[in-house]
Amino acid sequence: MNPILFVRHAETDLAGKFCGHSDPTLNAAGRQQVTEILHSLSAWPTIEVVYTSDLSRARQTAETIADHYDALLEVRYQLREISFGLWEGLTWDEILLRYPEEARQWMEQYPAGTAPQGEPFHDFESRVLREMKFLREQADAAQIAVVTHAGFLRVALTRMCSLSTQEAWERTNRYGVIIPVKAENSDDFSQFQNLRLKEETHEHRNQTR
Repeated sequence: MNPILFVRHAETDLAGKFCGHSDPTLNAAGRQQVTEILHSLSAWPTIEVVYTSDLSRARQTAETIADHYDALLEVRYQLREISFGLWEGLTWDEILLRYPEEARQWMEQYPAGTAPQGEPFHDFESRVLREMKFLREQADAAQIAVVTHAGFLRVALTRMCSLSTQEAWERTNRYGVIIPVKAENSDDFSQFQNLRLKEETHEHRNQTR
């Protein structure tokens, strides 16, 4: 099976806020990050299909990748971030002021908490796992890239790649990060560690240029 090249979308003006299903476009920093993403992806000379969340920040990132590789582009609602309901567009400090009790409960339950009027975490987790199965099947036939969101990636990495919650957060905290994973079957992404070393070496080389 080909590795799945996961990409976290580039930056928007809601950076530092709970974005969820909000739909901002890329800002100037984000557009520059897309150029850097393409440079990092040069380690993979061929990408045949790019799957992307339907939200603008992911779709804009994915369109540039698809154009660069002359790849097919498929938009999938299932790749969306979790909805943060009433917390969308707020910073954590603002949430603490407006929703102190809900914020306390959310932190106690993290990462399985649900924001007020947001998407239930169990539903989100089930969506991610179903989509991961679909993506694994697609990677059997073609080299694919997947542009999605930090929350989606964190569930995938903890549930299917055996990372801790902290490790997954650290791996996905940067906009535009590329995370290649590979599975021998639908439930085993154990090769993630070796592929991660390949990706990190390439990323470090880019940062020194």
